[in-house]
Amino acid sequence: MKKRKISEDEIIHSIKNPNKTLKKNKKYYAQKNIGRATIEVVYEKDKYINVITLYYI
Repeated sequence: MKKRKISEDEIIHSIKNPNKTLKKNKKYYAQKNIGRATIEVVYEKDKYINVITLYYI
């Protein structure tokens, strides 16, 4: 997050309101345009949401 200068609020918003979501092997890939770029947040969802990684696409 720090390296890519993406805030926690942007990640939460991307997970809650993605432009596109894919699911592969129990992992979710949420894509969201955050204005300056489109990001993809990779996470798992069980009892809690566990963010694995995020990156610009």
